[in-house]
Amino acid sequence: MKVELTDYMGSDLSVVNAARVSFAKYHAEFDEKNDTQLINYLAKHNHWSPFGHASMQFHIKAPMFVARQLVKHQVGLVWNEVSRRYVDDEPEFYTPTEWRRAAENKKQGSSDETIEYSVLPAYTFAKQYYENMLDKGVAPEMARMVLPQAMMTEWYWSGTLYAFARVCNLRCKSDAQKETQDVGWKIDEIAKKLFPVSWRAIRIYE
Repeated sequence: MKVELTDYMGSDLSVVNAARVSFAKYHAEFDEKNDTQLINYLAKHNHWSPFGHASMQFHIKAPMFVARQLVKHQVGLVWNEVSRRYVDDEPEFYTPTEWRRAAENKKQGSSDETIEYSVLPAYTFAKQYYENMLDKGVAPEMARMVLPQAMMTEWYWSGTLYAFARVCNLRCKSDAQKETQDVGWKIDEIAKKLFPVSWRAIRIYE
């Protein structure tokens, strides 16, 4: 899986200036003490709009089942994904190094226990069937139906700082699927370097 920052806009200073404009105030430079206090105040009292004036764009590559979980986050985010209606490149599949056992708690997707299992024959069969359908002239938009959820996909994901914080606050939790957590933690790592004060204020860590 891959999470790559492709672009970003703004800084912690963008957040405080968006808030201070209410009083026709502006800071040319970030004031470590006063601006940090302001950002913490905004976060504590749920004044979220100033955090919408900073943004990030990512290019992400992950399995379909991870993408389908993440695309549920809509507010403040924009998503453009590769489409197998038009692309018929050779499918690539995500194969975990180990398989987790089911958890006893149904609210938890899996346990820390692992089990040995091979799904490569299933991937091989699906890939071969897909390629045979294309060879027979079946449209890619229909042939793709036989491909499993483990197929890798990629997308550009853009959004505000606040929106990505909401993603990470949910998807980095211990009860989220591990593969989805992996994407969330990579976003978290990048965001806290770009917006250290704001990110610390709006991110909720367990």
